Amino acid sequence: MKNWRWQLSLSIGLVLLSAGLYGLHFFVFRDAHHIFIYLLGDIAFLPVDVLFVTLIIHRLLSDRDRRAKLKKLNMVIGSFFSETGNGLLRLFLSFEKNAAALKALVLRERGWSDRDLRALQQQLPGYGYDIDARQGDLAGLKAFLTARRGFLLSLLGNPNLLEHDKFTDLLWSVFHLTDELVQRQDLAALPPSDLQHLAQDLRRAFHLLLLEWLAYMQHLKHAYPYLFSLAVRTNPFDPDASPVVR
Repeated sequence: MKNWRWQLSLSIGLVLLSAGLYGLHFFVFRDAHHIFIYLLGDIAFLPVDVLFVTLIIHRLLSDRDRRAKLKKLNMVIGSFFSETGNGLLRLFLSFEKNAAALKALVLRERGWSDRDLRALQQQLPGYGYDIDARQGDLAGLKAFLTARRGFLLSLLGNPNLLEHDKFTDLLWSVFHLTDELVQRQDLAALPPSDLQHLAQDLRRAFHLLLLEWLAYMQHLKHAYPYLFSLAVRTNPFDPDASPVVR
């Protein structure tokens, strides 16, 4: 309400100032004809001025601001994969019964061309994950996620995440999986029904994480080739991955 009153007061003040200046012009030059000629010309140009400011300048400034936010967001995503995401992918792979087939799918084209990345991103939504919660190390996964809970919470508090719904969904899925594991004291004595429930949570988080990892790899390839080189050499899907350049 206060903001509305302030805007109204400013608008009235500007109109009165304009009227006062036109009045001063008439008082000095006594030429109402000249005043109305220029007044009508200014009013006629006003729609073009609005068009130029709102649709062109505002669009340019918005695009610039969006690019700056996306750059900051990709820095946040990079820190996520460095601290948590890559390790989490390796842990999730241990629960996938067809891990060899999934690794082969990801590593089928090691050239990492845009065409190959797009094709892989289109295949994964329909990929049939076969997660077995008994196959991997649930206790190790619980310890891994619990140790990084504070870091993940700090990511959720980052305002730049408002620009990236998919990454936010990924974080929420990881948080949900963390909460599910933390609430269970003895992970070795869970009934089959509960293991099936955890498998669904694992599948959801794994799928979102893999899609986001591919998008991040594509970003690195174009924006930061040196970071992309390290990401390829430490690829969590490559059994021969090594940071050492050979």
